[in-house]
Amino acid sequence: MEILNWQYGITYAILILTFLSSHEFGHYFAARYYGIQTTLPYYIPFPFPIALNFGTMGAVIRIKEPVTSKKALFDIGIAGPIAGFIVCCIFLIIGLETLPGKEYVYQIHPEYLQNGNGEIPMSGLYFGDTLLYSLFSKLFANPNGFLPPMNEIYHYPFLNVGWFGLFVTAMNLLPMGQLDGGHITYSIFGTKGHYAVSRAFFWLLLILGLLGAMYEWYLYLDETNATTILTGFGRSIYLFFQYFFAKFPILKGMWTGWLVWAILAKFVIRLKHPPVENEDDIGTTRKMLGIFALIMLLGSFSINAIYII
Repeated sequence: MEILNWQYGITYAILILTFLSSHEFGHYFAARYYGIQTTLPYYIPFPFPIALNFGTMGAVIRIKEPVTSKKALFDIGIAGPIAGFIVCCIFLIIGLETLPGKEYVYQIHPEYLQNGNGEIPMSGLYFGDTLLYSLFSKLFANPNGFLPPMNEIYHYPFLNVGWFGLFVTAMNLLPMGQLDGGHITYSIFGTKGHYAVSRAFFWLLLILGLLGAMYEWYLYLDETNATTILTGFGRSIYLFFQYFFAKFPILKGMWTGWLVWAILAKFVIRLKHPPVENEDDIGTTRKMLGIFALIMLLGSFSINAIYII
């Protein structure tokens, strides 16, 4: 651990806390607007130095009394994602507009110059690309400058937190159970419509997660030469995977974590949304905001999320 590099950690910590605070205080102020008692945000640290550690498990607020109308439920549900989304977009714009040259990476990884010709390895921990990140890269990064590959953006606090915040926003906007996206979907479509959408997304996440697990198993067999001892049915399965992933390369690298999310949604979060007392229609303006929530989800969602090559 490089204690002398604390200034880099401070920048990251301030940015990640700014994102978490904007999201949770979005919920908080929306709830207070309706006179609903709620706690201030609880920040959940995660300091253990293990893989994929962003230093936090997020933040939560606790609403102390029932939300009694669809309008209030919608406003509270969407306020957090919109606030966090805006902050992350600002982070990405700042990060892309102020990108240093390639020498910045060489200062961190001098071995790229010492052991090769300066090329950045294609292996390592990758952050999955998203529609929004790709769009912003084209709009705000210097077209003649250096754009770090997705396996190096963790060295750039604004890009790292911007990507991570959008990823968290996308997970919160999944239209399932009592996630923020679940509140929004229930407020627009009601009980039956919400449950239908929730089930569809459960199956989508389950399939994506299973594809990720299948590909990891296929790579393990391939890299360990275990295929030489496979016979019969086992070898047939391996050959099927080999053909399948060669035929559909876009399905490589799916995030196995979606399988975990599908299980959590099914058995912990639950797919159904409890009814509210006042089910009056939320109106056209809020439904338009619901479309914006869908745009946020699609722009921030990454099917391969975080993966290793």
